[in-house]
This record gives sequence, C-alpha cells and structure tokens, in this order.
Amino acid sequence: MPEQTESASRRLLRRLRDTLAEPGAGQERLDRITTIIAEQMGTDVCSIYLFRDADTLELCATEGLKPESVHQTRLRVGEGLVGRVAKTARPINTGNAPQERGFRYMPETGEEIFSSFLGVPIQRLGERLGVVVVQSKHARQYSDDEVYALEVVAMVLAEMTELGAFVGEGEALAALHQRPVMIRGTVAQEGVAVGHAWLHEPRVVVTNPIADDPETELKRLKEAVDRLRVTVDEMLNSATTGDKDQLQVLEAYRMFANSRGWKRRMEEDIARGLSAEAAVEKEQSAARARMQTVPDPYLRERLHDLDDLSNRLLRILTGQGERTGAERPADPILIARNIGPGELLDYGRSLRGIVLEEGSVGSHAAIVARALAIPLVIQAGRVTTEALNGNLILLDGEQGIVHLRPEETVRAAFEDKIAMQAKAQKRYAAIRKEPAVTLCGQRITLTMNAGLMADLPSLESSGAEGVGLFRTELQFLVRSKVPRRSKLAALYARVIDAAKGRRVAFRTLDIGSDKVLSYMKPQEEPNPALGWRAIRVGLDRPGMMRMQLQALIRAANGRPLTVMFPLIAQLDEFRAAREHLLNELDREERLGRVLPEKVEIGAMVETPSMAFAPRQFYELADFISIGGNDLKQFFFAADRENERVRRRYDTLNVSFLTFLEQIVKRCEDTGTPLSFCGEDAGRPVEALCLTAIGFRALSMRPASIGPVKHMLRKSDLAEARAVIDAARASGAQSVRPAVMDWLRRRGE
Repeated sequence: MPEQTESASRRLLRRLRDTLAEPGAGQERLDRITTIIAEQMGTDVCSIYLFRDADTLELCATEGLKPESVHQTRLRVGEGLVGRVAKTARPINTGNAPQERGFRYMPETGEEIFSSFLGVPIQRLGERLGVVVVQSKHARQYSDDEVYALEVVAMVLAEMTELGAFVGEGEALAALHQRPVMIRGTVAQEGVAVGHAWLHEPRVVVTNPIADDPETELKRLKEAVDRLRVTVDEMLNSATTGDKDQLQVLEAYRMFANSRGWKRRMEEDIARGLSAEAAVEKEQSAARARMQTVPDPYLRERLHDLDDLSNRLLRILTGQGERTGAERPADPILIARNIGPGELLDYGRSLRGIVLEEGSVGSHAAIVARALAIPLVIQAGRVTTEALNGNLILLDGEQGIVHLRPEETVRAAFEDKIAMQAKAQKRYAAIRKEPAVTLCGQRITLTMNAGLMADLPSLESSGAEGVGLFRTELQFLVRSKVPRRSKLAALYARVIDAAKGRRVAFRTLDIGSDKVLSYMKPQEEPNPALGWRAIRVGLDRPGMMRMQLQALIRAANGRPLTVMFPLIAQLDEFRAAREHLLNELDREERLGRVLPEKVEIGAMVETPSMAFAPRQFYELADFISIGGNDLKQFFFAADRENERVRRRYDTLNVSFLTFLEQIVKRCEDTGTPLSFCGEDAGRPVEALCLTAIGFRALSMRPASIGPVKHMLRKSDLAEARAVIDAARASGAQSVRPAVMDWLRRRGE
C-alpha cells in the first residue's frame, strides 16, 4: 500500500475525529463531515444517506448537491444506485453513473452534472445504517485505494452513529436503540410476556474507532490475536468428547485465528487510521454482510464461525466480557442469537420469555423452553443488534411478534390482552379440581407433558390428572456425557414421588433428527426427521436403552410403571422394544430387586403406517398415544421446522380428522386406551374436535389444561360431531370454519 495513501487516510480520519470532538448538533457535524471528506478525497460531492425506517433512505447531509434537497430526497432500498448499495451492502464504483443499471435521476439534487459515482455502505455488524457517496464531474473510476479509504470512513461513521454523534430532528437522525421496533419471528413456545431485555452476550461498544499511533494499535492487535490462538488451542485440547461437529467448529476457529489474510486486512485497516477494535469490527461487519447473501449453508456456517471468532477477539481487546456490571432486571426476557440447553437451564424459570435471532422449532433450546413453559420466539431477525439491556419488551408468543421499546398505545393494547388472559385464568382456577366432563356426560382425561423436575409442581396448579408424556431425553441433552444409571433412577424416582400416585407415562429416549447428543457421533443424513432416530437408535444401540429401562424399573421400586416407545413404525419394532423391557424385568427379578407393582407398555403412534398395522399391534399395546406433531408432519409431508409449509396444513383438515378417526375405531375394536399428545391437544377448538371424534384422553402443556377444560365442560360432543360431519359432507377442506361459526353462534 503506498505510504502517501496511508498518510492521507490517517489525516482524513484525524480531521473527522477532531470535528466530532467539537461541540455542535448532529446536523452540524454531518455537514462538516461531508465537507471534510470531499476536500480530503478531492471530489466535487460527498453525501450521507441514513435510514429513516427499515425501507427508506434519506439524504441527511451533502457537500456539492443542492442544499435544499437535504431531508427532502428519499429513496427506497434497491432504488437508484444509492438504494442498490444499501440493498447489497457492497460498494458501487462507476465512471458513468447515468448509464449504470438502476440509475435514478433525482432532479431536486442537481446531480445531473456529476458523472463518476462511488457509494459505500455504512453498516455495523450486519445492521444497515446508511450509505456514504462521493461524486465528481469528470468521468473516472475511483481507485482501489480510494474505495478502501471510503470504506474505512464509513466504518467510523457507523461507530459514531451507534454512539449517537448525529442525533437531530427527523426520523433519519433519531437516536438508535430508542425508537419503537416490531420484529416478526416464529412461535416456538406459546405464551405472552412483558419484561425487560437481558442480552445473553452484551454488545461490544467501540468508543475509540480512530487511533493516532498505528504501531501501538498493531501491537495491541498482535497480542490479542496471540491470546485468541492460545484460547482456541486450549479449547481443542480439552474437547475430549470426540464430537465431530464440535471439533469441526474448533478447527474452523483455529484456521481463522491463524489466517494471514484475516490478520493482514485488519493490519491494513489500522494503517489507514483505525484502532485495533474498529479494524476487527470492520472485518466482522463485512463477514456478517456476506453471511446474509451467501446461499451455500457450509460457507454461511464458516462465516458464522469467523463472526464468532471476531466477537471473541473484540472482547479481548476491549475487556468487555459477559460481566458488564449491568444488573439483571427482575423480569428478564432473554435476547440471544442462539443458546444451548444447558445455558438455558442455568437461567431456569427466572426468565419471563426468550427471543432468539436464530433457532428452530425443534431445537434443544425450544425443547427446554417448552419444558419450562417459557414463551419463546425464534428467527427474530436483528433483535440482538436492536435490543439493549433494560429495554422494555412485549413478547407475543401466540403470534410470533416482539415489540421492542413499544409506543404507549401498543403497550396499552398488550396489557389489555394480558388482563383478559388473567381474567380467564381466574375462571380456569375455579374449575381446577373439577373433572373435564362435557355437557353430554363424557369424561375426558387431561394430563400434562413434562421433561424436568421443575415441571412437576404444575400437576397441582394446573389440575392435570397425571403426566401423559415425560420426555426422558432432556436429561441426556443437557449433559456432556451419558448420565449414570443411578442418577437416572434417582431422578425418575423423584418424578414418581412428585406425581403422588398419579400416572406418569415415561417415553424412552427420543433422540436423533433435531435432538443430537453432543457425546454421540452425529449421522450425516439427507433427511434426519425420516432417519435414524428414536426407537431406531434404541434398537440398534440396545446398551443405552437397557440402561434406561433398568433405571425406570428401579425408580418404580414396587410402584406402577408406565413406559412408551417413540416413533414405532411397524409391529416388529414394538415387539422388539417390548421384549427388551420384559427381559430387563426378568433380569431385575433374578437379581432380587423389587419389581413394579404393575407395568404398562405402550407405543407412540407418530407415523401413518401404524394406522394400518396388524390387529396384533393394537392387542399387544397396553395403550397408544398419538404423537400429534410428528404424525401431522408425516401425514401432510410438511416439515414442521419449515415455516413455508408447516402452517399450510390445518389439524382440522377433513382428511387428517378422518385418518385419526380410523385409529380411534381400531382402538375401540381392541379396547386399547388411546390418547392424543401434542400442541394441538392444548388448543381448545382442536381439543373439542378431537374429543368429538372419539378421543377420551389428551396430554398437553400445563398452561393449556385450564382453557381446554373450560371449553369441554360447556360443550356437547354430539352437537360438535354433527357440525364436523356436516362440514365433511359439504366437501369442505377443513372443518374449522364450520366449528368456529357454531361456537360464535353459541356465544363463545
């Protein structure tokens, strides 16, 4: 890099720093900055465009264009060359702007006399803030050094915008992180919550983007990178689990930490006048921008690794670790890009809600959030860059909407919604100890789903008659190695104790697909949901299943034991699993251990194949539980992790209800107890329809028992069945409209 370019760049940044240090309002500073950039770069024009909302850029300052166009000229993202820079997050450099694809002439600016155009995005960690543009009358392309210099300037502008240096009148100059923001995500656990933001990984704030002494900054960067390399090496040396995915990530970390290109780019940024922190963040911002446009999932993951490594390096340089001195609010709503199950359990029930920028419906975090009954919204884009610790948040886990720093009208409407729900909860509390008996005299058994000891107090508070599903995999997911048999036996015994004589149905280990154990060799499968999972893993790796069955038998210690096997797809699988349990009972008896008073052995029907299984299956099973979430996705061939298709198919679809009714009739013919387990069982309208077609037991999250019981106690199943049958006869695709109309006419 030529020495004179380095010096010119440093002079420009020094002038910017001095200008920013002078007193003045945000508009004055922007005006002075455009003048300095135009003078220093020898251009006729410098303009700064900032976002006034998520889709609109506004000209906020200019040197060279008509002054009256400031705050009047606006562009949509993607519109004109400036809009293209904002959309793609990449520079545009052209010597003949009017001939460039997408050029838009803005007559109020007087820019028709300028041929050359260089636009660079102003962005920080993937957050788009605006565009800085230089233009000249004579046709020429700007050199690589000039493009690079303007990128460095844009980096400083981003940092100063973040620090509030350009706050003024109007939307475009409004202070960041103070405006109301609504973010749409995906529901992973229903519920609503009001609280204050608590960032799992607090933002690193760079307060000194411009540095005087490049040698000092280069030394700081070298020392920080050396510390980072040592940390990564230590992480690799301590990774004794042999988990292929974990080792791959750590190897990627090591590769980036030792990347000469990564370090060289940061050194060049420092030579241009940036501080070490700003140089790291400039590279991190570039990585995040690329991450958003790269379609290849492997490359996206590698950019994610680089982003994470940059964050570690920033924390070393700034000393801003996770402990920032901020006090956790009394009503925390956790904000994170993603989070592991163990970390989430550390927070426990202290959280009012959780918002993740990434995540999936079936992720470990979602499983734990459901177990803890904490509202969770995932895929909430930009939430980690928008939220600050202590910001008020309204989390609508029914709609998948997050209101950050809401306006008073939104807050009032949300509080009205919560008040209505609280009023309804009082009604539900009044019938907590009452049975779920319909107007036509049918008694429905309502049980709860659980997976942690912390769930068990809900047995009393919710009015559940037992645990229809205890997910045993949570104890395996949150550990770094296989739990000991004695520990599992003690845990299961505490669960049975807490149930106080109520029935608890333990589902054996349901792993695979989206539930991968860190200490188990991952399987490369094109479609994990249809792959090696649940009972298939248990039958192929019988050692772990035998250990778990032994723990369950010992936990019962003479009391009744109920065990069900997941994802049974054919009769022989159930026979084999059942045989394993019977063999363990025989073995425990030979060892002189106390056997359960009674043993029920059941199956979860989650694949359509079992609706057509031989009669012997229904006769052999002591009970059957429909796993509604998986059965529905396999019935409709619609991945429940895929937002494009999972909401496309209704549980009350005529075909699905008819299919379920077939299973109900087969169970009635053989006298096999049947229940429906899943999210749909906890939705009052769906629960009403399921009981109307013959289900007499439903298992759901504890919070749903009250609303479902309330609906059933004031409904006549014969009337509901008549409405369903009429809708079917009419050729309707779903019975939902007819049922909802019937409920409205009843005043529901």
